[in-house]
Amino acid sequence: MSVSGALSGMKVVDLSRLFPGPYCSMILADHGARVIAVEDKRFREDLFLRDLFRNKEHVQLNLKTRQGREIFFSLVRDADVLLEGFRPGVVDKLGVDYATVSGLNPGIVYCSLSGYGQTGPYAGRAGHDANYLALSGLLDLVGPEKGPPCIPGFQAADIAGGLHAATGILMALWHRERTGEGQYLDISIADCAMSLAPALMHLYRNDPDSVQRGRSLFSHKFACYNIYATADERYIAVGALERPFWERLCRALGLPEYIPLQYDESRRVEIIQAVTDVFASRELSFWEQELSGLDACCEPVLTLSEALESTLFRERGMVRPTDGEATDTPGLGVPVGMSRTPGGVRREETEFGRDTESLLRELGYGEGDIGRLREEDVI
Repeated sequence: MSVSGALSGMKVVDLSRLFPGPYCSMILADHGARVIAVEDKRFREDLFLRDLFRNKEHVQLNLKTRQGREIFFSLVRDADVLLEGFRPGVVDKLGVDYATVSGLNPGIVYCSLSGYGQTGPYAGRAGHDANYLALSGLLDLVGPEKGPPCIPGFQAADIAGGLHAATGILMALWHRERTGEGQYLDISIADCAMSLAPALMHLYRNDPDSVQRGRSLFSHKFACYNIYATADERYIAVGALERPFWERLCRALGLPEYIPLQYDESRRVEIIQAVTDVFASRELSFWEQELSGLDACCEPVLTLSEALESTLFRERGMVRPTDGEATDTPGLGVPVGMSRTPGGVRREETEFGRDTESLLRELGYGEGDIGRLREEDVI
């Protein structure tokens, strides 16, 4: 793997599984960190999301064996970061908890990323993205006013957890740079979901009843921030919150009489219906052309396939070709642009546990040792 990126020289040992932890370590790996993902061979490979495991090295270890733990400790002795995503208490049972690891490596930044955190009444509960969104109050705000809450269809809370974990790790490393001290990070994905609500809190403090599903400033209450169907059953997303945007949109739709009534509570249903009727009169392609130069915060609702083909993301490198693919399946790029130390995808990942033997050789294990470890179910 070539060396590049702002985090070149950082070593991360990643014990996490599924989505949030691997998303966190993917961010670090994309920007040059050496990430070694420690995997259990009993882990379901259909849950091995390839995009999250790019730019990483992969070793399969059975941490329930003494020899497996010895190999693990060899990996973490000179590591900067250890990331784990188990339920609270699991690392203690495995003997790879913070007290043990920091005893070997006092400067380690040890990040535990779990559903509900290491403390509190929900610490031992299992959870997934929908559960964290549900408990944070956010899921209740997604969906139509007179319908049930809707699961968003992507992992909003998990991604927030991974982002906050990466941010916390970098802050802890900056602290270590100044003081020499490592530390322990307790990241709760439910906490991170709740952290997505600052704008909602502003509305809530002013009027608690204003934050309701399908009836808040950011959820279909007014015509200026809404979604409209077109004649061909496609959709337009309107985000014309500011008066200049709303004015331009009203004039383009032939509805100038509604310009001064943007946030009129008594006529909001009437205004929404008027805008709905206009958008429903023509196909999406017409509105794309009609509104493209309007500068009024109006965009088509694209399918994922359309977004992956969009020049917006292709030209910025957020959608990129993948190497060694039999089909023209695109990959996701790196969203943080840096002028001097850009991140990037240095290596695709297509094989589970592919680096076990090479990492063991790096630690000084010979071919005979590796064969015995395989026979004894350590690797």
